Amino acid sequence: MIQLQAAPFWAYAIGATFAVSAGRQLQWWERSVRGEGVRTRSRAADPYLALTVLYAAVLLVPTGLFLLWQNPSWATMHVVDGHQGLWAGFVLFYAGSLVVGALLGYLAARLLVLVGAGYWAYLQSVGGYFLLFGTLVHGWDGDGYRRLLTASTRAYRDWPRESVVNNVLDFLTSGTFLALLVLGVAVVGTMLVTEIGWLAEGWRLPGADADRRVGRFVAVLIAGAGVYALPFFGALVASLLVRLLGWPLGLALFAVGAALVLLPRRSPVRFLYGLVGVPDQHWRAGENVPHGPPAPDYGVTADPRP
Repeated sequence: MIQLQAAPFWAYAIGATFAVSAGRQLQWWERSVRGEGVRTRSRAADPYLALTVLYAAVLLVPTGLFLLWQNPSWATMHVVDGHQGLWAGFVLFYAGSLVVGALLGYLAARLLVLVGAGYWAYLQSVGGYFLLFGTLVHGWDGDGYRRLLTASTRAYRDWPRESVVNNVLDFLTSGTFLALLVLGVAVVGTMLVTEIGWLAEGWRLPGADADRRVGRFVAVLIAGAGVYALPFFGALVASLLVRLLGWPLGLALFAVGAALVLLPRRSPVRFLYGLVGVPDQHWRAGENVPHGPPAPDYGVTADPRP
């Protein structure tokens, strides 16, 4: 249910966010099957992987194809006017990119979680959502937001003739926006419920809740701001810098600023990440859980390091 050019980035970000949300469970599950059969230890046996692919196939793909058929101009960011100009490869790319993108995002973030690089797994989500918002806000020519807020190619071409307010109101009263609103309740609502539910499930693991330094409601708000608000703000800043300084200098300056905000060990984003109680280091098998009630006798224990 997103425009074709931005769809792979959104799918990748969703997959990565799902893996980070289930990071505690993934580490626990990885240790709990040590010494069992090959089929049990297979990566394909990961239940969270199956649910991620199911989400992409059952919700992302059908709603996206519906919007592509209902309004091909909007769904292609007005590259084509209607069905007569819609190449079949667009449809194939759109459907495939949603499932493959979610799968790749999940696998990349899961790999990082399982090697004890949870923060870098989180950055997969940030990167995916930054590219999504960057495409929607700026696009390839600075008109991304116009393409997003117009339901037809004609409305997009007539944008300069009307005020921004009138253009936005026209979009908000269009059938495209109504479809986005209805489908978004199912797609985005299920996505948020899944992410929050998996976070809460991870906090219930023995010793895991002690790593959460704020209340659960606040932790969810911080996680949402870090995954969604931060990349959106970054896309706005990047777009502004590109408009003022041009692509090479604008992107270079933004990259330096983003590195200073995200990468230092004492950066504000790392600090907020540590408050939520999602995995940062790797729990090792064969050691005791440092906090909380005794762990069930599953033959695995947690890393005592803080």
